[in-house]
Amino acid sequence: MPLKYMGGNEIGVKIMGPIHGFLFIALVVVAAMAVERVPIGKKLGFATIVAAVVPFGPFVIDHWLKKLDKD
Repeated sequence: MPLKYMGGNEIGVKIMGPIHGFLFIALVVVAAMAVERVPIGKKLGFATIVAAVVPFGPFVIDHWLKKLDKD
């Protein structure tokens, strides 16, 4: 978005948009797999998906996961 609005360059959106979408879908799939295989629990799996939508949310989830690792 900064490339488009500040730089006036739409090509960055055309390139980065699909990459961003793919990474978001990959995160959702990996979170769903982790609920079953790790197991991280449904609450943390859902929180991971929600955090992907919220700005800086993944940093909160990362902190939460590190805390679980120490237990």
